[in-house]
Amino acid sequence: MPLDLEKPIHTPRLVLRRFREQDAADLFDYLHAPTASCFLSLALADLGAARAEARRRSTDGEHVAVCLQESGRLIGDLFAMQEEDTFSVGWNLNPRFGGRGYAQEAASALFAHLFTARAARRLYAYVEDHNAASRRLCEKLGMRAEGLFLEFISFQNDAQGEPIYENTMQYAILHKEWLRASSA
Repeated sequence: MPLDLEKPIHTPRLVLRRFREQDAADLFDYLHAPTASCFLSLALADLGAARAEARRRSTDGEHVAVCLQESGRLIGDLFAMQEEDTFSVGWNLNPRFGGRGYAQEAASALFAHLFTARAARRLYAYVEDHNAASRRLCEKLGMRAEGLFLEFISFQNDAQGEPIYENTMQYAILHKEWLRASSA
């Protein structure tokens, strides 16, 4: 079941909201050449493809647009897929805006929303073991490394057409762990 954010969520520097068709150019800016291999299948060929994707995201409720509060500019997206009282979560931010704490600010707001408004019991995320930035983010968000799946998935092939399998970490946080960390 998709997240389908009903009202925007405001943080000190960001707004988390539903996608709009007008987000196409900013979406293209970070999806024309995704930096994380797990997003390679989402690569957009041109602005027309970005317009179609922004339109689709404006109605699907699965992706949440992460925008700068001051300008309204889209700088990335979050997603959360519900499985009963558990959510699979993830993020994809424009690398041009990296290193400023936006990913942590956005994901923290999403976690608070899922644990309070959506009564989540558990959140988990898959991260390729070589994606150091996402692994650090999971840890900053209070998530625990739960396991390493060796050669778990392939997002691309080598020059001979053979799949390149990646090792994937699973991180998670329980509602009670989030509450303890929030009150500390």
